[in-house]
Amino acid sequence: MRKSAGKWLILLLVIIAIAACTNTYTNNSVGRTDTVTLSGWQSNPAEGKLLEAVLQKFEATHPNIKVKYEAIADRYMDVLKTRSIGDAAADVFFLDAVEAPLMMASNVLEPLDNYISSDFDLTDFEPTLLEAFKYGGKICGLPKDFSTLSLFYNKQLFREAGLIEPPQTWEELQEFAKKLSADRNGDGRIERYGLGIAPELARQYFTIGLFGGRLIDDRGYAAFASPESLKGLQLIVDLYQKDRSAGQPSDAGAASGSEMFGQGKAAMVIEGPWAIPYLKETFPNLEFGTAEVPAIAGKKGTMAYTVAYVMNKQAKQKAVAWELIAYLTGKEGMKAWAQQGVVLPSRQSILLELGYDRDSLYAPFVAGAAYATIWQSHENLPLILTHFNNQFISALLGEQSLESAMLQAQNAANKEIEAMSY
Repeated sequence: MRKSAGKWLILLLVIIAIAACTNTYTNNSVGRTDTVTLSGWQSNPAEGKLLEAVLQKFEATHPNIKVKYEAIADRYMDVLKTRSIGDAAADVFFLDAVEAPLMMASNVLEPLDNYISSDFDLTDFEPTLLEAFKYGGKICGLPKDFSTLSLFYNKQLFREAGLIEPPQTWEELQEFAKKLSADRNGDGRIERYGLGIAPELARQYFTIGLFGGRLIDDRGYAAFASPESLKGLQLIVDLYQKDRSAGQPSDAGAASGSEMFGQGKAAMVIEGPWAIPYLKETFPNLEFGTAEVPAIAGKKGTMAYTVAYVMNKQAKQKAVAWELIAYLTGKEGMKAWAQQGVVLPSRQSILLELGYDRDSLYAPFVAGAAYATIWQSHENLPLILTHFNNQFISALLGEQSLESAMLQAQNAANKEIEAMSY
């Protein structure tokens, strides 16, 4: 009897010793807490508070993990690249799709394939969004949300102009923009524009491909000065110069297209879902609707922007870092994050559960996901866009032709790319 009890005692001590040696996030030993660091950004204080609330929910369900979050207020990618080189980047951080190709090629991200279990349900993600963070067949990030662009229109101004439905084609958009523009003083100064525009590559990229043009060629060089590419870009220039029915926010003394629209200085704008809660809160009496971006040359088009949670390859506790990513991109965390409508959830099940596809204001953004151009290309895109934006503004203002401006931008970008290749 004593011999049998002794055997059980020895076995019990072995089990306790094994359990004490276990070092995972599920360790419930007294005083044991793992800390995971997270870096990101916030577009406004409300967004920061929402993320903090989601992180608190994570900590409540993972009592042995604490999250140390840092919002990098300025020059996010510059800070991130510097820290990555010095092995000082956070364990987990936000990564915009436009910056992802360079970061993935630099081998600073931990592939997530070996962490993802079958019950995580990768098939639930919008395929194009997930594809944006794959490199060499490996998943290097999981999209936390996305946004597309849609047309916002002022219903009251539409009624006053005798317009009932939003424009379906670009030709209709041109016609509507002329009718909705107003020169109240008769002095040639536009008091209200028919359409508010954002003359930057991040908004105009999709128009380049609608006529068979390309932004970047197979070698990674700029290729947007071709006749095919110029056709799409010319549409915006014509509205601004020839028709004088489109204006930039700065033309109306506004800081953004959303503000320009809310103040009644533009009857229509092309913006993302982030504008909906802003307009409702800031301009509660504004009666507005949304619609898909009007078709151009018989083709639907819009932009899609997405951001992923990625893991630093130098993370000290990768299992803990994965637990945070899995929660934030899992169904519970994503639902908590996307419920305010600033962005849309990248999981299709959450998109449907929250009813965005049935909401008249959000439905056009959901529909656009099927045909949107992802704001991403070759790893040289961050370099190319600076040259593009500088020269496109010049063409918009009439300082030079669009063809001349884009050729200058293309040549300058390619000269810089060429120098980097040596």
